[in-house]
Amino acid sequence: MGPTLAGVSGSDAARLFAETASWLSGHGVQDEVLAELGQRRGVLGIGRRPSLEPIGRVWRLGVLLVGSGGEAFATGALTRASPPKHSNYQSVSQEERRDIRRLAYESPKFAEGESVNYGASALDLSVEAVRRGSGPLLEVDGVVTVEWAPGQHRVPLASYLDERRRLLLPHDGWSDV
Repeated sequence: MGPTLAGVSGSDAARLFAETASWLSGHGVQDEVLAELGQRRGVLGIGRRPSLEPIGRVWRLGVLLVGSGGEAFATGALTRASPPKHSNYQSVSQEERRDIRRLAYESPKFAEGESVNYGASALDLSVEAVRRGSGPLLEVDGVVTVEWAPGQHRVPLASYLDERRRLLLPHDGWSDV
């Protein structure tokens, strides 16, 4: 089972995400951590430092993350719980990414090498929200579509999820259906 329709209306978007999560789980597709980047409280307000806290498990499907219960998120950033490389001070953003990688690596909550998604935005899958636009989702002429990047061509959500989920399956490139 899984998404097979060319397009679905806003009322069916939540059902489609739930079916996709069920399909991914049933096929044993590896999921990833969904985490929240925040601040730890210090003692007496001193010593606040960043933290990366796991809040769930998701599958990454391009610009969308799908939770095990069918929740949908717009992707944020991704890091890996692996040793950070030496600082080379080429850019502030590179140093910030290295610091977040260090947070994930030093946390006992993440396995070494594990992919950690953070900064993701939960998508409202209600009919009204999808009609107005919820992250990369928008209903166009009665069909829920996904926008890969601002200004890019929109594709129907059902066919997008179908293609992306199949890419997560192991395959040899020859016998794919």
